[in-house]
Amino acid sequence: MTAVSASDFKAHCLQYMDTVKKKHTIIIVRKNGEPVDKLVTFEEDMLKLFGRMEDSGVICGDII
Repeated sequence: MTAVSASDFKAHCLQYMDTVKKKHTIIIVRKNGEPVDKLVTFEEDMLKLFGRMEDSGVICGDII
């Protein structure tokens, strides 16, 4: 995990994005010494929240 200042992040944003993607690291962005943002690798699986249990159950008999 790496921490950078907001001004440094603004100047090198694309480089930090490439680094996070390639190395799967986390970058914390700080403003006035306080953490304000976290840059992490985007994972496609996290988007599928609804329908995750699809086809995992079986209906036996009448539902009513």
